Amino acid sequence: MSERLTPGDPAPAFTLPDADGNEVSLAAYAGRKVIVYFYPAALTPGCTKQACDFTDNLEVLAGAGYDVVGVSPDKPEKLAKFREKEDLKVTLVGDPAKETLEAYGAFGEKKLYGKTVTGVIRSTVVVDENGTVERALYNVKATGHVAKLLKDLGI
Repeated sequence: MSERLTPGDPAPAFTLPDADGNEVSLAAYAGRKVIVYFYPAALTPGCTKQACDFTDNLEVLAGAGYDVVGVSPDKPEKLAKFREKEDLKVTLVGDPAKETLEAYGAFGEKKLYGKTVTGVIRSTVVVDENGTVERALYNVKATGHVAKLLKDLGI
């Protein structure tokens, strides 16, 4: 089970392929706040709702100085289909090796329909301009999470 991050921790560096196969690094966001959210799978109902919520609020978040990056274990080709099908504007990156998911504490044991399984733990980590974890939220709900995040961040 990977360790969960807490506020004040340095955010683990990552470089992952986006939906177009281009590399996206956390380092590229230096000087800006970034919301890194982790979701189990593209093109599934809950993950679609969450990605659409982030897309719908992207302008508000950007206006408050936040960029958004969604991370899943999907390959770039599936992320591209997801982006096109749902008209998503958030940056989606794939972590098939699950190294970034594990580094952020977003992969491990979780309850699914009353059973304990190993998989992606729906999580959101807010990273400040200096690459430090500002907030680390685990086992978040797909629906209503973005609205709660906006409220918590005072946006």
